[in-house]
Amino acid sequence: MNDIANDISSTIGRRIHAERIARDWSLAELAERSGVSKAMLSTIERGKTSPTAALLVRIAAAFGMTLSTLIARAELQGGALLREADQPVWRDPDTGYVRRHLSPASDMPLELIKVHLPAGARVSFPAASYAFIKQQIWLISGRLEFVEGETVHRLEPGDCLALGAPSDCTFHALEPGADYLVALVRG
Repeated sequence: MNDIANDISSTIGRRIHAERIARDWSLAELAERSGVSKAMLSTIERGKTSPTAALLVRIAAAFGMTLSTLIARAELQGGALLREADQPVWRDPDTGYVRRHLSPASDMPLELIKVHLPAGARVSFPAASYAFIKQQIWLISGRLEFVEGETVHRLEPGDCLALGAPSDCTFHALEPGADYLVALVRG
C-alpha cells in the first residue's frame, strides 16, 4: 500500500473506531450490525488495509450514515471553502472506483461527490445505504448503466437520474468508463 493510500486508510480507520466508541459499541456489536467480521473491522480500524466500497457502505449503514458522510467525517476539517487540493479522494482497491468529496464540511444536508468508474467496473450498494438520503446522479462523461432494484437505467452524458425509494443498486461503467456527479441530501 502506498503512503497516500495508507494515510487515507488510517484516517478512515480512526474515524470508524471513533464512531464505534462514541456509540459505546464493541467490535463484536459493530460486526453484528454491519455484517463485517471482527477481524476485518480490527484491521480496518488499525489502518492495516484499504477497505473496499462494499465494506465501507456496510459499516456506514450500521452507524446510520452514508459512505460519503463516513469518509467526509474522516477527512474534512471544516470551513466554507474546500479547495480542490484539499478535497478528499478515495479509491476502492477492488474496482478502481474513485470518489472525490466536493462539499465543504457543514451542517447543510447537501453533499456533492464526483466519481470516476473505470470501464467494466461495477460497484453495488445495498438498499440500507440509501435509507437516510435522497440522491441524483448526473453523468458528466462516458456511459453508465445504473441498476436500481429491478430497473435498469442507461445514462448518456448530460443525463440526470433521481433515485426512487431505497433499493439495492449497482453502478456499472460501460466503455469508455464513467465520470458522474452524485448530489445527495441527508434526512
